[in-house]
Amino acid sequence: MKRALVLVDLQNDFIPGGSLAVRDGDAVIPVANAVQKKFGGLILATQDWHPKNHGSFASNYPGKHPGEMVELGGLPQVLWPDHCVQGSRGAQFHAVLDRTRVTKVFRKGTDPAIDSYSTFFDNAHRKATGLGDYLKSEEITDVYLLGLATDYCVKYSALDAVHLGFKTHVIIDGCRGVELSAGDTKAAIDEMRKAGVEIVTSGDLRP
Repeated sequence: MKRALVLVDLQNDFIPGGSLAVRDGDAVIPVANAVQKKFGGLILATQDWHPKNHGSFASNYPGKHPGEMVELGGLPQVLWPDHCVQGSRGAQFHAVLDRTRVTKVFRKGTDPAIDSYSTFFDNAHRKATGLGDYLKSEEITDVYLLGLATDYCVKYSALDAVHLGFKTHVIIDGCRGVELSAGDTKAAIDEMRKAGVEIVTSGDLRP
């Protein structure tokens, strides 16, 4: 068994005070830091990295508001507030996040014509971020995920990791959900479990 830890989108805009803040999102940062210290494998991070004209931003549709639906890249698309714009403070990693052990950062959501919740692919699976190939080149068998948000980027990343053949684990106390609708987080956890993802806590991890 060879493990990799993937820290998903621990960026300022997803933390309270950010433009797309996840409730209690800052509570995952101490978990991420603590887990790294007892994680013997490869440690990677991902970043939402949107151009200003990204098609998921409500501001790019006159009269539309965050939470409304449009079509983007041939898929239904939730509209979001502008967030994680390339080079902005909101796109930066949270200042308290320990990045000394992070080997590589993978960016996603760079194509304005389609969104990318998963850390592996865009939402239509047309283009890969390179993360999957990198993990395979490092002979990783087990992928551990934590970060923001449970019901979007963590969930889609976990489902893709399973699909790519990795034994996949989500460190659930290191995640928080957006909860656009009540129950979204629980439904995401149920969906991941059904797909074969192991839901663990940081306390379950051994060096």
